[in-house]
Amino acid sequence: MATKVEFKDKKFRELILYVAHKSEGDPRLGAVKLNKILFYSDFNAFRELGTSITGATYQHLAEGPAPRELLPVRRAMIDSEEAKIESRVYFGRKQNRLVPLRPVDQLLSPDERRIVDEVISEFWHMDAKQISRYSHDEYGWRLTDEGETIPYASALFSADPLTQEQIERGQEVAKRHEWSP
Repeated sequence: MATKVEFKDKKFRELILYVAHKSEGDPRLGAVKLNKILFYSDFNAFRELGTSITGATYQHLAEGPAPRELLPVRRAMIDSEEAKIESRVYFGRKQNRLVPLRPVDQLLSPDERRIVDEVISEFWHMDAKQISRYSHDEYGWRLTDEGETIPYASALFSADPLTQEQIERGQEVAKRHEWSP
């Protein structure tokens, strides 16, 4: 059964601006790192809240997951003077950084802001190469090929072994529903 997720343009814009504002002091925040923070924010929200923040469609790219909607939305944000792109040199490499030109509207719920703040904090110390490598361990990225859409349901997959408690709970549910192996 496919998961139906609706893209929310305004929330996507606000999430981008929120991340940019919160990461003003992070010299490592360029386009690649922004993509990964958006991905983890949406997928962690899906895992915790049952729905993504923005409904963006994430695709498998060589450097890891990236939202398909980012480039057109970013262009619209630049055209409407909500943001601009600054090119910098970071350790000898060109970095394109989105810089907000307006305050963030409060469209994100407290739980959504908490999730995004946790993601930003978790990846604060990483640069683009590190967070890109990290994202390659995501099941959704590993199960798809270049250009394919990463399904939100893949956020529910884990490489961690099941605990004895989880195994017993699964057996109870299977018995109650008369499922057999």
